[in-house]
Amino acid sequence: MCSSKCRLLLRRLHRRHFSTAPASNRQNSSPQITIRWPEQSRPSPHPGDTAMAHEATVRRLAAAGDIDGVQYALQEMRLRGVSCPEGALVAAICAFARAGAPDRALKTFYRAHDLGCAAPTVRVYNHLLDALLQENLVGAVVPVYENMRKAGVEPNVYTYNLLIKALCQNDRVDAARKMLDEMSRKECHPDEVSHTTIVSALCKLGRVDEARGVLAETTPVCTSYDAVVHALCGESRMREVFLVVDEMVQRGLQPGPVTYTCIVRAFCKAGELRMAGAILARMVIKGCAPNVHTFTVLTQGFFDDGKVRDALGMWNWMVAEGLTPSVISYNVLIRGLCQNGDLKMALSVFSSMGQNRCFPGMTTYSILIDGLSKAGDLDGAMSIWNDMTNAGCKPNVVVYTNVVDVLCKKLMFDQAENLIDKMASENCPPNTLTFNILIRSLCDCGRVERALSVLRGMERYGCPPNVRTYNELLRGFFRVGNCEDALQILVEMLNNGIELSLISYNTMISGLCQMGRNKEAMILLGKMIIQRIQPDAFTFNAIIHAYCKEGNVRAAAWMLGQMDAVNCPRNIVAYTSLMSGLCNQHRLDDAMVYLLKMLYEGISPNEATWNVLVRGLSTLLGTIGPMHLIDHIVEDL
Repeated sequence: MCSSKCRLLLRRLHRRHFSTAPASNRQNSSPQITIRWPEQSRPSPHPGDTAMAHEATVRRLAAAGDIDGVQYALQEMRLRGVSCPEGALVAAICAFARAGAPDRALKTFYRAHDLGCAAPTVRVYNHLLDALLQENLVGAVVPVYENMRKAGVEPNVYTYNLLIKALCQNDRVDAARKMLDEMSRKECHPDEVSHTTIVSALCKLGRVDEARGVLAETTPVCTSYDAVVHALCGESRMREVFLVVDEMVQRGLQPGPVTYTCIVRAFCKAGELRMAGAILARMVIKGCAPNVHTFTVLTQGFFDDGKVRDALGMWNWMVAEGLTPSVISYNVLIRGLCQNGDLKMALSVFSSMGQNRCFPGMTTYSILIDGLSKAGDLDGAMSIWNDMTNAGCKPNVVVYTNVVDVLCKKLMFDQAENLIDKMASENCPPNTLTFNILIRSLCDCGRVERALSVLRGMERYGCPPNVRTYNELLRGFFRVGNCEDALQILVEMLNNGIELSLISYNTMISGLCQMGRNKEAMILLGKMIIQRIQPDAFTFNAIIHAYCKEGNVRAAAWMLGQMDAVNCPRNIVAYTSLMSGLCNQHRLDDAMVYLLKMLYEGISPNEATWNVLVRGLSTLLGTIGPMHLIDHIVEDL
């Protein structure tokens, strides 16, 4: 039986297209007189008219995005024995594709015979293939194409382009190039889309030189050249970029905004803002007007280089040209202002977006929340969060994580955990970074046990801890002097197959040294070197300081010498720690030797270094003599 919705649709369809009775007047309560034709003489609608009416209904429902209504309308046509026109079938397939339901499009196609459709033409097959490719269902494309060949339907250029796209999406470019040979055999000549798809795929796979070879063999089009320019810019092969642009001009093509903007972006990322400006100037001279993307790229480039005035100049130029900034443009401007500390202007720009009919999105809110949080304006960050939720903008995991960070900085840990629970209920599960922020903040406040319970609860959200998670806990346990639990965390890391990083080793070595367990720290240093993890200055500084603290200055001096052996440059912290240890043993002459050695290596002493020497001199000679000696040292320097 037909469903209630289906029957309702039938009655509406019948009243609108097939009823011979006049429309009823609801305000007139007098009996209605309906003239009915005798059964023998009642005129029956022409079958073509009926099919056209149903097709119009399907098209209308498809345009409205009512895919359930489309399904009911097709079912109603089958129940009424009305043959489904090709236009209705195509409209249904397209509607399912737009709704992200290619499986329903495929089922409808295979039911075409039951719906009374004529044998599908190449037009139907093309729309179905396109629907499947939009969701990258390549596995379903092959059977449909085989069905098409068995049915004797000859593919056209559009069909082949879809198949080439399917192959290229799955990195089967060589098979896609063979498809070009098949097209030629069937006298179906490839067009611009065919070649551009293959050129773009080759560039994506890093086979730029092959892509240039394809370019040389085909009719020149800007889109193909733009793909090659983009790939070369990504590899910073700027000399070749200019050769390709010259080749474009020689073959009768003029570089457009896409070409120039790609080159400008490459120079901006490399910090070559003068070259980026020169490309902009050439663009204008050649009569190619910069677009919003061009100005946005340059604005971001100047902000990244810290040139706020030039960035704002680019923005003002864009507005003066009558171009309407996009949401991406606003995001670049607001992020640049936040990064350069001008939060007041960033908030002003944010407030003005609505006046230009450009409304903020998730990224915009996230940028402001992050900027205000880093600037210490936590209340302002929460205000932006409230504005976002009131505007009905559903936050993503990045925005949620930024707000968790804000709550943690305000020491509102209960609210932070509640927000994480809300993320899960809102179908926006937290990620490892979200938990790492909470665990780090708890450890900073000495609430290590609670941080450990957060770690245990991560599995409930299907969120595995990573090396940074464990590093935060290691640091937290050593900070409160709990060496045993820190070692348990280390064992858990290894049991879970998580490899120790440089930060992991440094955290362990520093923690052990602070607790006077220097031998264990040295064992870890050995394991670190065996695993080919290069110790850095922090590693050696921790051990040198620990040896000096326990009075083993000889071992500290030996460690200072070993820094050269592992290609780790000595720094002022290592020298100052060693000089402090020597001064504590009244070995001022030896300390002065290391001072001169430090100066010889080009390391300038800082305030802490001079304080160590002054205290050593004061201890050795009293308070008057050291001042004269320091004066002589400064004069000699």
